[in-house]
Amino acid sequence: MRSGALEMGSEVAKGAASGPVNRGAAVVDFFLRVFAIIATLGSAIAMGTTNETLPFFTQFIRFRAKYTDLPMFTFFVVANSVVSAYLVLSLALSIFHIMRSRAHASRIVLIFFDAGMLALLTAGASAAAAIVYLAHKGNSRANWIAICQQFNSFCERISGSLIGSFGGILIFVVLILLSAVALSRR
Repeated sequence: MRSGALEMGSEVAKGAASGPVNRGAAVVDFFLRVFAIIATLGSAIAMGTTNETLPFFTQFIRFRAKYTDLPMFTFFVVANSVVSAYLVLSLALSIFHIMRSRAHASRIVLIFFDAGMLALLTAGASAAAAIVYLAHKGNSRANWIAICQQFNSFCERISGSLIGSFGGILIFVVLILLSAVALSRR
């Protein structure tokens, strides 16, 4: 009988100890989501406002580079925008997890949606990274010339927007792992 009381007491102590741990994980989750919003929204804005015009021989003929010229960059902007909107909406659940650290069903739903957004963000960043690589290096076999010698400002902005997006990918990985750890501490 006494061992049963000890086991029950250890369960209560274990539950009491996991409460502050889960609350701390929820607070970290909230701040990581805010940082991910900044990274993905900044990437979408940087890519979406990128264009550069170079004069040719006369003022009437100009070369222009815009993000809409390549569908991969458009997909990148849309993917980062969708992920940013999702992150803003998910802040409500993150706040709910701070207030009720023992909520498990909503945390499971959040993990699934986080994984879906991670896949979307990775797809958009990977597609854009392939084109950025071609813009910097070119490909002589496919007759792609490296345009970054001419469109320097354009290439700097698209490369910078990739950094924010890949930062968002890393934050999503940490968010998923953090939620999984919080669920395992029940």
